[in-house]
Amino acid sequence: MGGWHFVSRDTDLTLHTVDALGDECMRDRRIRGGDVCMTVRLRAGMARGLVLETFADGPPRIVPPGECDRLLEDTITFWHHWLARSRYTGRWREMVNRSAMTLKLMTYAPSGAMVAAPTTSLPEQVGGERNWDYRYAWVRDASLSLHALLGLGFTEEAMAFTEWLGDRVQEYTGPGEHPLKVMYRVDGSSDLAEQTLGHWEGYRRSAPVRVGNGAADQLQLDTYGSALECLHFADQQGLPTTCRIWQTLIDTVDWVCENWDRPEAGIWETRGGDKDFTYGRLMSWIALDRAIRMATRSGRPAEVQRWTKERDAIYWQILQRGWSPGRAAFTQYLGSDVLDSALLRMPAVGFIPPQDPRWLSTLDAIRKDLVSDGLVYRYDPAASPDGLLGSEGTFSACTFWYVEALARAGHLREGRLVFEKMLTYANHLGLYSEEIGLTGEQLGNFPQALTHLALVTAALSLDAHLDAARPGFPPTSAVPAPFLYAQPMAAAGGPPVTPTTPYPSDHVIRR
Repeated sequence: MGGWHFVSRDTDLTLHTVDALGDECMRDRRIRGGDVCMTVRLRAGMARGLVLETFADGPPRIVPPGECDRLLEDTITFWHHWLARSRYTGRWREMVNRSAMTLKLMTYAPSGAMVAAPTTSLPEQVGGERNWDYRYAWVRDASLSLHALLGLGFTEEAMAFTEWLGDRVQEYTGPGEHPLKVMYRVDGSSDLAEQTLGHWEGYRRSAPVRVGNGAADQLQLDTYGSALECLHFADQQGLPTTCRIWQTLIDTVDWVCENWDRPEAGIWETRGGDKDFTYGRLMSWIALDRAIRMATRSGRPAEVQRWTKERDAIYWQILQRGWSPGRAAFTQYLGSDVLDSALLRMPAVGFIPPQDPRWLSTLDAIRKDLVSDGLVYRYDPAASPDGLLGSEGTFSACTFWYVEALARAGHLREGRLVFEKMLTYANHLGLYSEEIGLTGEQLGNFPQALTHLALVTAALSLDAHLDAARPGFPPTSAVPAPFLYAQPMAAAGGPPVTPTTPYPSDHVIRR
């Protein structure tokens, strides 16, 4: 017998043994107390192992070691050829390539969807309850994915993810529901009912262990900004939005016009009650702004006047109510004094120039309150209760967003120091989990796509800014280009409009 065959209601697994005929090392195969047991006897120089296959074409078999060697060589060749497609030639190439490979491995080839992590319930605090199932595709990752993949030259993967997102947009059937779920299964289905596996003690006794994710049905307004930013950028890069998708997008953007001023759960999917999160407003502004650009640039039918009016209303609300004079900073939710590292993305998405006094003051406030030795917390649960017990580590994606914000603001030395220090927190394979604990350990689900996406975009941005700052900067190098976003007209009695020139990461010029 070459192994074992396991069958359940949903899964078919075959376990093959790696062994040499005539010199069998794997013996005493038996089932003992419901467990499969086997004894392996090895001599120096031998290579043996197991091969796990889903829905195999035949029964378990003995796999010769030479066949495994060939499979290993084929795998190495595949990755060498795949990485050769990258057009990134800047600094930290090894870590950027490792992140690119990680993102590729977390992509479901049949649909193009990328999971947030291939694990569930690895704790954000060992022994705590902050344990979630991340084995799904978040719409939020769409925009970052497209920027990262296209920025590196992986057009095929970017196109597949865009098509997957377009399919989700087309599923909207009208009033009475949210146009988009927060997350989906990789096949596009949305049944993510959350349940607790009470018979599992969890990693290092960190219960509960969860399957499914109840946040899928939350209202998170930033989802719509991510989706529209992704489709807008794809449209610019030669991956045009089809007429059918545009028809559904009109309904989605109309929904945003009607619902952007609602309390919501926010980007961090808190379970402490909905609030008027500033980041949700910011990304609603993005949704309307990008939709307006797509309509006007290509002459697509749309209620542009209505969309513009609502976009401008969001802009003024953020400036007037999302800004705290006492903290001299943009805050987590309207009328509060609490900070949130998600707002580090404000210059990157083009809402405010990176040299604007309000932004520089916000950056200083985040540095003082949420940055610890270069690592960044996403928010302070003590100041802004999130409905969960315990604390958490620094959030790795936020640290990379901090690097990008520093680079855009001209703090290149600090940005490079933080970035290169953050690289030392990766494990021996260059992988990152969701968070980093006080002793430097990896916390949360592992590896996390959002962190690796943020690493790539931070590297692209920081590398371009460092090149631009060099004496004798070559005229063929790419630098972030000014992209003028339409700013609202001054409202009657409102503050005067100051022209802005944000620097989104998705535009480059040659000079």
